Amino acid sequence: MATTDTDVRPPDAVRTAENGRLEPPRVAANWPGGIDVATLAGVLENQGLLTAQQVEDVGRMADRRKVVIDRQRQADNAEDYVPTSAAEVIASLQMVTPTGSQLNEERIQHALAKAANYKFVRIDPLKLDARWVTSVVSRSYARRNCCLPLGRANGRLVIATDSPFIGPALDTLETRDGQAADLVISIRADILRFIDDVFAFRATIRNAAADLGDTTIDIGNFEQLVRIGQQGKEVEGDDRNVIRAVDFLLQYALDQGASDIHLEPKREQGHVRLRIDGVLHGVHSLPKVVHAAVVSRIKTVARLDIAEKRRPQDGRIKIQHCPPNMPPREVELRISTLPTAFGEKCVMRIFDPTILLQDLSGLGMFSRDLDTVQSLIRRPHGLVLVCGPTGSGKTTTLYSCLRAISSPNINITTIEDPIEMVIEDFNQTAVQPKVGLTFAGALRTLLRQDPDVIMVGEIRDPETAQNAIQAAMTGHLVLSTVHTNDAPATIARLFDLGVQPYLLAATLLGVVAQRLLRNVCLHCRRETELAPEQIAALGLETGGDRFAVWRGSGCSHCRDTGLRGRTGIYEVMPIGDKLRRLVAEKADAGRLTRQAMEDGMTSLREAAIKKMALGLTSFDEVLRVTTEAE
Repeated sequence: MATTDTDVRPPDAVRTAENGRLEPPRVAANWPGGIDVATLAGVLENQGLLTAQQVEDVGRMADRRKVVIDRQRQADNAEDYVPTSAAEVIASLQMVTPTGSQLNEERIQHALAKAANYKFVRIDPLKLDARWVTSVVSRSYARRNCCLPLGRANGRLVIATDSPFIGPALDTLETRDGQAADLVISIRADILRFIDDVFAFRATIRNAAADLGDTTIDIGNFEQLVRIGQQGKEVEGDDRNVIRAVDFLLQYALDQGASDIHLEPKREQGHVRLRIDGVLHGVHSLPKVVHAAVVSRIKTVARLDIAEKRRPQDGRIKIQHCPPNMPPREVELRISTLPTAFGEKCVMRIFDPTILLQDLSGLGMFSRDLDTVQSLIRRPHGLVLVCGPTGSGKTTTLYSCLRAISSPNINITTIEDPIEMVIEDFNQTAVQPKVGLTFAGALRTLLRQDPDVIMVGEIRDPETAQNAIQAAMTGHLVLSTVHTNDAPATIARLFDLGVQPYLLAATLLGVVAQRLLRNVCLHCRRETELAPEQIAALGLETGGDRFAVWRGSGCSHCRDTGLRGRTGIYEVMPIGDKLRRLVAEKADAGRLTRQAMEDGMTSLREAAIKKMALGLTSFDEVLRVTTEAE
């Protein structure tokens, strides 16, 4: 919920450009929110965002521009047409401020909020309570007045709008809710989009609940109370309202950049949570009967058995995502269901090709490590391993390596459990234990398929490890993953799996360990410096000099976390002559680590500190991600 820090409701008369007071313009009937272009342009000139000449240009072009935009919007959606505001018109002219920056709608609304003594906010859709919003105001009223309730703060309603002059609408909301209201200024397009999303989703959920009724017997709930004399109703997985609800959830998750969608049944209702940048956010609650129907719909699309609710199931879905102002792209979802105490839990992992298939240079490696990895994967034969915990980006690194060396002259074959993303350039095989197709068995067969490069999803048992070593010795380049904390520990893990030291020394080319760090938000970051105790916690020696770093103060772009997006940190350990002798001697991880550091390896902690020094991440992130790797 976006809230204000103080009471931001202005006095009856507020400032203008001419005399220090901003009053509603007398001639603004044709402009939404009572703000015409002339008044808004004057505000922008007063704050140094437009020159006098630019104000004249705006006045000359504005009316014609508004007609063009209004006609296009009416043609696109005549029933839901909303007139173009003055801020939208000025933003569409793509003016450049005297300082050389683009005058977009966000900067215009910032200026308007400052002139009217309001707070400007960027609405965070993850913090909107859809059920509460729809109980406060109707969709038609919200769209007509371009106002969206965000929540309550200090016993008052907080209403987002694009204009300070919505007095009658504000009075009506205060009368309906019985509480005084504070206004905050936001972007018109955001307000209207979130109004549509919130009301469309809640309407779909209400309709689905009405269609399904509330008497469904939940056989998956261990605490289910069966009322005598009531008949259960079979959940229809293809109900149109349920289909729409699933579509809304998927579109919403993709728009927010989520990596996972969690549908979790609880005693009274179902919860929807999204994992964004590695952190879970609660976004919606569903009636219990709708939760069951939504899970059934997902299972149907994923070609799972909807009648089987007592055992886990896995499947996949391919959907087409249409981001705003971007061409559509195909996105794959991996579906996993699990019976819990209150019903079936469903988790959908999102594999976006724009994230999973990246250039190696875009993963976040430093130039030296990047050159090393590129040289390793271009060897004709040998074993290259990527290690790290679940969710550290190993699959992305492997796919990026395969993409870097892919060509019509090379036969690349993968063995995965399951196939993360179907890519036509590779020959991909999914492990199927039910029919006896294991990693080891698939790898044995694969050696008769004339491969050049083999990617094994994971080395997890002695047989797979032996076969991978054998493949690397017989002229194939083998890439795989191992679940270990750092690069030297990977060698010890292979010894534990029964690999002979002399064989590993002969075949292993290098090991890459990795983690994902959250980035400092570029919109709210500010320079600060580490305290002496923080420097000591990182094991640094600065000689008393200050250590400048960047820290996010929190804003709407990063959901008040100060962090937005993620980057990788890498520990690249090529196997040189000295390390190869130590491997053959079956040296312990400590000796391997010392030799690798002497050879120039950058540890995960050092890589994280370098990124912190460059302003890419924060002290807290460095400590959180790399402490376990020490």
